[in-house]
Parts: sequence; structure tokens; C-alpha cells
Amino acid sequence: MTINVLILCTHNSARSVLAEGMLNHLAGKAGKDVRAFSAGSAPSGRLNPLALETLTNAGVDVSSCRSKSWDEFVGADKPEMRVVITVCDSAAREACPYWPGSPVKIHWGYADPSNAVGGEEEKRIAFELTRQAIGYRMLQLLALPLESMTDAELQRALATISTT
Repeated sequence: MTINVLILCTHNSARSVLAEGMLNHLAGKAGKDVRAFSAGSAPSGRLNPLALETLTNAGVDVSSCRSKSWDEFVGADKPEMRVVITVCDSAAREACPYWPGSPVKIHWGYADPSNAVGGEEEKRIAFELTRQAIGYRMLQLLALPLESMTDAELQRALATISTT
């Protein structure tokens, strides 16, 4: 059975897109039946070009990436999420809708690489470092026995990952 993970950020243009791309890419390489989705509470409607460039440079397929609202994942006919991860502080403070299945929720905060100080090269470096940090946590998530963990066990494990 597919384990669905929803990754939220306010605008769904950079960090959540990096996380969705990395989790799907790494799950595919590891042969794990895990599917990531990303969304925003107030989506910008556009993806940050540096997020797409960074993922592409890492060998991640970005053809299906788009900025979307978390409303797309609310309702009985939507995929049931096992985990919901917020990756920006403003999304973590917002009241999330009811998700079918009552998924485990965790906040893994990352600084917005779009706000990196400096020119284009400094921003590229910030995006790459953010991608690497996200990838590291996603690898740890994929190493968990997700199919057999209780919600409490999964919550503890995800909280432990958030400190690394």
C-alpha cells in the first residue's frame, strides 16, 4: 500500500517543491512505495526557477511539478495522507484543514533559500544546500518501517529526524 506524504509551505514555490521532488526521487531509487505531494495554503501559482534548476541538476524529474493549493488534497476522494510535513514557519502556524485519515503531522523548518543574501550564485548555493538538507531528512524518513509503525511511533521517529 502506498504511503502518501503531503509537504506544505505557504506559497508552494520552493521548499515544499524541493521536498516533494527529493522524496519522490529517493523513494523511486530505493524501490519504496512512498508518494510525495506538495501544496501551499496560499500558493503563488508559480514555481521558483531556482528550485526547478536545483532539482534538475540533481537528476530529479520536474515535469509534473506545479504550485497548488492544499485544497486539492481535502475531501473523501483524495489520497489519504500518512504524514503531513510543514517546511516553513508560517505554514506551521496556520490551521490546517482536516485531512482524511488523521495523518501524523511534523514541522521540519528550513530557511527560505529565495531570501539568501547576495547575487544569483549565492541563491543557487542556498537552494542546493536546502535541497541537500531536505534530502538527508527524506532519506531518514525512507529508512523507517512506515508500513508497520503506529502513529505514536512514527511521530517520535519524525521528531527525532527533525533534530538532525
